Amino acid sequence: MSGNSISVIKPYKWEGLWVFDDARFGLVQEPFVAGADTMIDIALEQKGIAGADGGFLLLFSATPFPGVGVVLNWIRDDAGGNVYSWSETNMEGWLCPALLKYFKDPPKTIYAQLKAAV
Repeated sequence: MSGNSISVIKPYKWEGLWVFDDARFGLVQEPFVAGADTMIDIALEQKGIAGADGGFLLLFSATPFPGVGVVLNWIRDDAGGNVYSWSETNMEGWLCPALLKYFKDPPKTIYAQLKAAV
């Protein structure tokens, strides 16, 4: 994927975890862990998206786009993945190596928008 494209996934709750599937990359129930799950909870609460456990849309890109509500900044690589900070909330979260399915290299900044699924 090119660095200026917008990717879309549909995270949902499974066994108490935020996970997502992406058949294009063979990802099934890929979990958000190590703080990324908590960042999702906070972002959903801020956005007022109810019923997201069944799935919501997460749009993300390495470049800004209209409607961005979350900006994550790269801090370091860790355990094969990458740690990002969400300075607005003083939170950090680890994104697993699946990030590299969407970006050639870990972006210095990830811009994200959360939307209710229709």
